[in-house]
Amino acid sequence: MRLLAWPGYLFATAVGLAWGFLLSTGPVERRAGLFVFTGLPRWAFGRGGSCVGGCYLTADNAGDTVLEHEAVHKQQWQRYGMLFPLLYGLAGRDPRRNRFEIEAGLEKGGYL
Repeated sequence: MRLLAWPGYLFATAVGLAWGFLLSTGPVERRAGLFVFTGLPRWAFGRGGSCVGGCYLTADNAGDTVLEHEAVHKQQWQRYGMLFPLLYGLAGRDPRRNRFEIEAGLEKGGYL
């Protein structure tokens, strides 16, 4: 499945890079295997931050523990490609019941 998912992951990463470079006012860093964009306006991402492909977009929520959580979301993007947003949506908005948030670690994601 990863071979089929790879183009979707690359596309999502390209979208995340474009969104991040366009809206970020903070430093762009490479941490936990992610391109980390900070200083984005709060309307530009969901919850405390959003992983889009290999990019993490946030205003200021970029601690090491959160990035460990987001690195798992990057792996999910790599596994499912562009199916990931659909599967994530179907898993529900409550992070405590969303299997992707549970897999990434609810405590590390700040949900507990």
